[in-house]
Amino acid sequence: MGRIHIWVKRAFICVCVLIGIISTLLLAITLFGHGHFHQSKEIDKMLPGIAVLYVLEAATLALSIFGVYGARKEKKWAVILFSVGMSLASLYLFVECVNGYQRKHEMEELSRKEDLAMMPLSGAKQNDIEQMYYFQANLKCCGLVQGYQDWGTDIPISCLCSDEDSTDFKCVARGNNTRFVIHYPNSDMSEDDDHKGLMDEHMLVYKEPCLPILLSFMGYAISLMIGTLVALTALWDVGVALAITILCQMRRKVDVPPVIFTSQPPQYRELCDTAESV
Repeated sequence: MGRIHIWVKRAFICVCVLIGIISTLLLAITLFGHGHFHQSKEIDKMLPGIAVLYVLEAATLALSIFGVYGARKEKKWAVILFSVGMSLASLYLFVECVNGYQRKHEMEELSRKEDLAMMPLSGAKQNDIEQMYYFQANLKCCGLVQGYQDWGTDIPISCLCSDEDSTDFKCVARGNNTRFVIHYPNSDMSEDDDHKGLMDEHMLVYKEPCLPILLSFMGYAISLMIGTLVALTALWDVGVALAITILCQMRRKVDVPPVIFTSQPPQYRELCDTAESV
């Protein structure tokens, strides 16, 4: 029984330490993200979610410390605090996983509407153009829905399909009466210099539009986030189960045989007295 108790205690301490490390990393990521989006226009919408993350991560970090303290010092109140707190946190995270799974299609549709709001690309805002330049250069795509045709007659150079890319990605010839524009945002190059050497009819552009790729990445990111939350919930549940096991072992009393003390003299003295009388 004592050996099982030791192994359960060691496993519980390891789980608590792991929870503490993960909580610390998540807290650092939240702080970094908060600082990164601090000057963003959508920071007001993000603040409630960031505040919930701060509270949840700080609470789980504190509970992991209480769990290690309770297991090492065999303090019931600390182990009880860990089990109750982690049970509530696990329940909250489970509810969020269910809500996230149910709203997955809704979030994808919202992302699709936000991307389509940039149309037509020929008259998009400067920030949207910079974002599309980044997507096209890194995702090897062009336009949003109809490929390079979404840009009208001025096709950005980020849609240009090089000879190396043509072997790995689908590329098509651009239409007539179109030209490449390599005047990047915030660039000091003149438009006349930009267009030199870029009127070759044989130049190819990426065939795939960016919107399906963006939606695919969005769905993958949501699935990855939900899977991470499920794994984190499972880890917390393991910690709660081990905490309950330790509490049950702490309440068990070891049966010790009773020891009876008597004030009567030992019997060998009586035998000695009998021998002397004879």
